[in-house]
Amino acid sequence: MTTTAPALDAQGVTIRLGDRTVLDRVDLHVLPGQVTALLGPNGAGKTTLIRCCTGLLTPSSGRIVICGTTPTRACAEGRVGLMPQATGAWSQITAAELLAHLASLHTEPLDLEPLVELLDLTAHLRTPYRRLSGGQQQAVNLLGAIVGRPELVVLDEPTAGMDPRARRTTWELVGALAQAGTAVLLTTHDMAEAQSLGDRVAIIHHGRVRVDSTVAELTDSGRSLEEVFLEATEGRS
Repeated sequence: MTTTAPALDAQGVTIRLGDRTVLDRVDLHVLPGQVTALLGPNGAGKTTLIRCCTGLLTPSSGRIVICGTTPTRACAEGRVGLMPQATGAWSQITAAELLAHLASLHTEPLDLEPLVELLDLTAHLRTPYRRLSGGQQQAVNLLGAIVGRPELVVLDEPTAGMDPRARRTTWELVGALAQAGTAVLLTTHDMAEAQSLGDRVAIIHHGRVRVDSTVAELTDSGRSLEEVFLEATEGRS
């Protein structure tokens, strides 16, 4: 019997900053062709874990393997696509220029034209990135994350600031990525988003993973995902 190796394999990941433990023995696995939704209150450790997975932070203990290698090497090889909550850009660079630059970093970038049209960005390509609406910036960030055909895509609150139509289109695009075999890790505060997209849901609180299961397993007793979330994040330290 063959098994699929995780695109992201985090084992016992601990981050200590001074006398504070930000992540405490975190285990997390994301398989190719699946979406794992990472939930947690603000300050729970989600963004810190993403920084570890993209090589921006080194765990105090534990290990992270990305696509069979270190996070730093996987990112340098273009095997990881990151969509952060916020991104910087040159003050006057347009959306088209930014996307063209990001595409130029890869040997076989995606054809972005149909995706630009899908995300309703065609009329805004000549607009400076910083003058785009929050939702439009998010759409550009999403395209920047996937343009290099990465094996693992990390999306940090991908639909924040989007209107309902753009949110639904983004959901469809994320689902298509997973169907094509891409591993997807996304953070969100939107329970409907987690339930719609997630093959698995991990809930982190005070730096620890409290829950890691499928949506079906978490809600089979009739509880909503929101109720599961509230129970998992109530008053623990």
